[in-house]
Amino acid sequence: MLGSMTFGPFGRWLFRTSKLLAMLGVLVLVGLVVMSMVSILGRKLASAPVLGDVEILQMAAAFASASFFAYCHLNGGDMKVDFFTARLSDSTLHQLDALGSLLVGLFGGIITWRSGAGVISLYQSGETSMVLGWPVWVAQALMLPGFLLLGLAGFYMMGLHWRYRRMVGQNGRLT
Repeated sequence: MLGSMTFGPFGRWLFRTSKLLAMLGVLVLVGLVVMSMVSILGRKLASAPVLGDVEILQMAAAFASASFFAYCHLNGGDMKVDFFTARLSDSTLHQLDALGSLLVGLFGGIITWRSGAGVISLYQSGETSMVLGWPVWVAQALMLPGFLLLGLAGFYMMGLHWRYRRMVGQNGRLT
């Protein structure tokens, strides 16, 4: 939650769901680090790396990366250049944040749609990874929940900022 802004019931559900997905992404990344260490040690000490380690890394890292976006946006963890907006009123800041969140929501929706189309295409073509022979569509499908949550988070935060911009007092600061 951002400062004095509070989430409604849907926002709390979205926040909890995004946090759970982000925690799952962290666990996957930790697993990838362990797997990479085992593979490197195996390669150096016994000439026996983990079979398909690069494929596993690519597929799992794609999922893990997509799992953080929504939680980051709901926490206000996006990169912002406050240097240009430091002296603006709260109302103007909320308007700018609403616009930014709209763009995040649109991006999340578009990337979910296009990634979903990619999943269907990969499934139909039967493409598999080179070493392990894993179906590539599964790795891409695992990114969809993160992208969908990003879109929902963007649209939710847009609405929240839009409502809060109206709640500022006459002096331009949140009361």
